[in-house]
Amino acid sequence: MSICASKTSLFIVSLVFFMETATPSHAQAIEPVPPTPIDMKKVELGGTPWNPLWDQIIEKALPPEMLSSQVPRGVRRFCPRFYEMGTTDKRTFWAYFFQALAGAEAGLNPNTSVRHTEPEGALAMRSEGLLQLSYADQKRYGCDFNWRADRVLKANDPAKTILQPKNNLECGVKILVNQTIVQHKPLLTRSGYWSTLQPDGPSYRVFAKQMTNPPAACGL
Repeated sequence: MSICASKTSLFIVSLVFFMETATPSHAQAIEPVPPTPIDMKKVELGGTPWNPLWDQIIEKALPPEMLSSQVPRGVRRFCPRFYEMGTTDKRTFWAYFFQALAGAEAGLNPNTSVRHTEPEGALAMRSEGLLQLSYADQKRYGCDFNWRADRVLKANDPAKTILQPKNNLECGVKILVNQTIVQHKPLLTRSGYWSTLQPDGPSYRVFAKQMTNPPAACGL
């Protein structure tokens, strides 16, 4: 074999080795998210389960602050080792957190649309999608909802921008970031956006039941 051919073979072997060693490290950036109790029950009953693609939407939407020491200390109630975990495990935890929130808010059904008329005399409003959000959140948090396009569609039409899981979940991340990072409020607070994250209430107890199977890295 000539010296040139030998060098070419060595280069190819080195390239293959580099690709093989680089691939696993990239794959390790995504950890499987455990199912919540309601998700397991829906699977057992033959219902539509949580879509793993939704975990990826949540993880991609997380800003660096949600993976840092800026996260309120209350997170340790659900994930005792949060501050000791690596970035990948923290992303996995938040994906589980929002799955639990969606379970408590909408039973994991992305097309849930609930009409509210409280307080008495007030204009009727709807809470919609996996995280039960409203069109007002488009202005408040910069969410990708389009009332003009959606108003001609039926209440539970999956084509509505507010019901599309990507838009709904990304908006939910923005809302939680605003509460915990921008406003420096606790994770659980009576002034929070979701009643399910307001401690001691019946809605919170529903949420807490969904937080019993967090990622193993949390050390719960």
